[in-house]
Amino acid sequence: MTAMPTHPTRIDHDVYEAAKAEGGSAAERINRWARIGRELEATSSGSAVARVLAGNGSYDALAEREQAVVRAAWDERIASALASLNFEPELLAAGETWAEADEDGNLVIRGGE
Repeated sequence: MTAMPTHPTRIDHDVYEAAKAEGGSAAERINRWARIGRELEATSSGSAVARVLAGNGSYDALAEREQAVVRAAWDERIASALASLNFEPELLAAGETWAEADEDGNLVIRGGE
């Protein structure tokens, strides 16, 4: 697979910091956000998509392409929420034991000490 050429550009500091805070590659995150925005603007009913994303519209009333934009935005929100979860300090403070998978998928029991 041939790498796509890149073009340097300036972005607002807050956008860069938000992407960096999400973890992973800030450039990949910003590119994803840009693609979602491009698709949103390309839809004839971008306001309908915005209403659904705000919880004020019907997903089922959207066209297939618009639903794809909404799903991409939802996926991004879910990934962001999951990345921010860290219950370890609370579980340790409560003396609780928990199980999780290591990098290889093996079960590891933690805490309870």
